[in-house]
Amino acid sequence: MSAAHASDAVRNDWTLDEIRALFTRPFNDLLFAAQQVHRAHFDANQVQVSTLLSIKTGACSEDCAYCSQSAKYDTGLERERLLPLDEVVAAAQAAKDKGSTRFCMGAAWRNPTDKNLDRVIEMIGAVRGLGMETCVTLGMLNQGQAKRLRDAGLDYYNHNLDTSPEFYGNVITTRTFQDRLDTLQHVRAAGINVCSGGILGMGESGNDRARMLQELANLPQHPESVPINMLVQIEGTPLYGNDKIDALEFVRTIAVARILMPKSYVRLSAGRTDMSDEMQALCFLAGANSIFYGERLLTTDNPGADHDHALFDRLGIRMQASELEADRQACCGSGC
Repeated sequence: MSAAHASDAVRNDWTLDEIRALFTRPFNDLLFAAQQVHRAHFDANQVQVSTLLSIKTGACSEDCAYCSQSAKYDTGLERERLLPLDEVVAAAQAAKDKGSTRFCMGAAWRNPTDKNLDRVIEMIGAVRGLGMETCVTLGMLNQGQAKRLRDAGLDYYNHNLDTSPEFYGNVITTRTFQDRLDTLQHVRAAGINVCSGGILGMGESGNDRARMLQELANLPQHPESVPINMLVQIEGTPLYGNDKIDALEFVRTIAVARILMPKSYVRLSAGRTDMSDEMQALCFLAGANSIFYGERLLTTDNPGADHDHALFDRLGIRMQASELEADRQACCGSGC
């Protein structure tokens, strides 16, 4: 496929051979093609910034082999109850003050109960009241729960595919790959934006990375946000001690994701503390245009805001303004 054709195409029928061919292109050619696609749909020097808060930590019944919050592994993480509303609002306000436009709230549940959802819905309303976009990740949802979240004004729901269908059972056994697809379908049917990506460096093959991107790109509608995580190795989890993914292979994956899903935000997510500034710069060149921002990502470290500001200044990157806040200010300015 030519770069010009790729920059115009939004497809949901990618073959595995086509995606493999992208991965094997010379590095410079791949990044050039990805940058062309990126510039056709986005400001190449602007990045959307989100902040992620764990609103309920630990004691999860799932056995995700990468996760410190699983009750099945001894990682030294203390179990915490659902945070009170005022603490969540204070954290959201602090994130907004530092430039975040979206506030993401994560709870370590297999799936929320209706009572759980009542309290999360309060949080969604309060955070939206600050003029921020909202995202939650709460585990599996049924149709009714997705509709309740939509009615509450939720902007995004995160539910990662994590890896390929073929490798999935090596990482998680307490739910199936189809369970994840079902939740994404419920979220999409409810009219909520989808945030879904994966994790690199779990021992998967290059073919698994291609298959994961194929599953995402061939959804009936591309996810609006595609977080690409680099495994954060946590002592006590089964994946601790894995060989780290090659930095250039990670950048290649970002570039291929950009080409396959040209209108999606591709987010640098977990693992940025192990990335050099130069590696992150290559990721932005490859088409990444979103980051998680703030010192913590659920239970793992993340670069500080000052470091990110300095990197953005060096690269000439601007942080994207909040569309929700702009709409609210325009509305208030018109006398509503």
